[in-house]
Amino acid sequence: MPESIRLKTPLRDEDVERLRIGDRVLINGILYTGRDAAHKRLFDLIQGGKDLPFDIRGQIIYYVGPSPAPPGKVFGSAGPTTSYRMDVYSPALIEKGLKGMIGKGMRSDLVKEAMKKYKAVYFAATGGAGALLAKRIKRAEIVAYEDLGPEAIRRLEVEDFPVIVINDIYGNDLYIEGEKKYKRP
Repeated sequence: MPESIRLKTPLRDEDVERLRIGDRVLINGILYTGRDAAHKRLFDLIQGGKDLPFDIRGQIIYYVGPSPAPPGKVFGSAGPTTSYRMDVYSPALIEKGLKGMIGKGMRSDLVKEAMKKYKAVYFAATGGAGALLAKRIKRAEIVAYEDLGPEAIRRLEVEDFPVIVINDIYGNDLYIEGEKKYKRP
């Protein structure tokens, strides 16, 4: 099995340029969380010409809404949520400098085009492994939209957070390539 690529956030163009679909990656540093309600608010700020509540340049957003943290734990279960719900908002965030997104499921053509144009990647985290993923989160704090509860934007400090590259900056899609590889004629 190929060795994992280690990345430290914030990401630079050089970091995403070397990634290809299927690469296993361990992320270290900071991830931000955000789901549909938070994305709509970020999108509305961009549309209104206002500043975002955090510097999005070079960052990765993890599509997760955690369960409450058990006693003595930093974070509750941290499984990925379905990404397509953020597709209407993602191109604007990518244009502002977002370099990565983590979720599950396929992305729209508009998101894939924005990833190619502005050099961003889409990673998948393993669905159903939320309790294991939570062990990779060392610190968590709310940075915006506390009123959204579990969907508030959080700043996570992660160590060796495991993901797989699904869409790279070259327009490749692991889901499409995987289907081609195993499809019967």
